[in-house]
Amino acid sequence: MSTRGSTFAAFGTAVALLTLTACGAAASSDTASSPGNAIPAAATSGPDVGAPPGAKVLGRPAVGESFKLTIDSANEAQPHAFDITVEDVTCGEPLDPKVLAHAAESVGDPTQNPTPESGKQFCVVAMDLLNVGKSEANWFVGDAVTVNVDDTAYSQSQTDAAYASDYADYWSDQGESGPTYGLNPGSRGPAHAILQIPEAEESTTLWFASSTWLEGPTGPEPGHLVQLDPAS
Repeated sequence: MSTRGSTFAAFGTAVALLTLTACGAAASSDTASSPGNAIPAAATSGPDVGAPPGAKVLGRPAVGESFKLTIDSANEAQPHAFDITVEDVTCGEPLDPKVLAHAAESVGDPTQNPTPESGKQFCVVAMDLLNVGKSEANWFVGDAVTVNVDDTAYSQSQTDAAYASDYADYWSDQGESGPTYGLNPGSRGPAHAILQIPEAEESTTLWFASSTWLEGPTGPEPGHLVQLDPAS
């Protein structure tokens, strides 16, 4: 065969292999599924797994490492800003009995023991926040944070938000008010997010959106992807 014929044959073989590879990838993508009512997150591999599709990742801190979260406010000249440190993420354990007892006492009901949805487990995210902005700032964790299992993100439900409010009330009554009640510049306080993931899974990352919502009018907000160590 001539050199020209050999070149065209090799080119045809390469095109065929590329076509087969693309079809296989599309079929694999079509058959993938996410458990429950979870929100599908971004790529399935690489450093940005857990970030919303198309979101800009501002940083990838670990537990115990602080990061600055700037949040738009009504006063554009003075956006709210916090230094946030994720201190602990506990999954598969009951909610804090001291918090539950305090909540029951405040409403005059007997102490209850909340349970997660069937097949789910609670994840409690404990954080420390310092207001590094120029004015008093409020921040509501549940609207802007997800806990992720690889490429699947779970947000806080309405029931979970009520439990998180119990944590905020408890710590406020201990003299440690957090961002739910507002923090002045230079003040710090605790915050807790309560979320649920499948009981057989382990959390891998947390997503913190730089907004009061996970997604804005133009798409997902930029944010920080906190790295967790499932083995710990």
